[in-house]
Amino acid sequence: MFESALQACVGFFKPLGLNYGFVLDAGELSAFGRGLWVTLQLCAWTIPVSLLFGVLIAAGLTSGRAWLARPLQAFVEVTRNTPTLVQLYCAFLVLNMLITQKLGGGSPIAPFAWVVIVVALHKGVFHAEALRAGIEAVPEVTMEAARSLAFSRRQILTQVQLPLAVRFALPALVNNLVDLVKMTAIASAIAVGDVTYESIMIWSYRDNVLELLLLILMYFGLLTWLVGLVGKWLEERLRMPGYGQ
Repeated sequence: MFESALQACVGFFKPLGLNYGFVLDAGELSAFGRGLWVTLQLCAWTIPVSLLFGVLIAAGLTSGRAWLARPLQAFVEVTRNTPTLVQLYCAFLVLNMLITQKLGGGSPIAPFAWVVIVVALHKGVFHAEALRAGIEAVPEVTMEAARSLAFSRRQILTQVQLPLAVRFALPALVNNLVDLVKMTAIASAIAVGDVTYESIMIWSYRDNVLELLLLILMYFGLLTWLVGLVGKWLEERLRMPGYGQ
């Protein structure tokens, strides 16, 4: 029944000039499905890791400690002003080689992990800037109230500033996460078997570039739409009553 459905789909698109015959090949269909799954895994890992990096960097930037804030600010400038693909190449081709030489064997960090680390750090910097703006937007009267209750610096950050900053910065954070989902496509540059890489392998033999690109576009469109949908739900859920009215 499943094969009949696939054949029907292939037959439906054929008069339109679209050749999706690869879905009738078990090996190629399996490879494409595996690519879809790897892309989903990349998104599932990079989203929370990037948010964690963003919180840590924002906390350091607003810590008031120059020895911590200045190096982080330099890191932010370098990271956001250089292409993510170049950062990935530097990490995988240079750092990975240095680690391998230091250990005298294979690197313990897989290509998949390098993609997660690089993309999460890159977008974590943008998260941090959004959160920093949110932290600085917390009214001074709120800070004074927290200090009057003898809150420590850490308590003020975790219990007052960050909860409010997340609400202020949520639209920017969601926008960053949408961009992050699309950015995971660079994984194909170091042969991580995501949907882009597997599609390249398929169209190298079948010459059906247009057909596979349409599928890739629809898949990433679906993922980004879902992220945006969750973001809108969170905005409604976390909206502060009366704020901005």
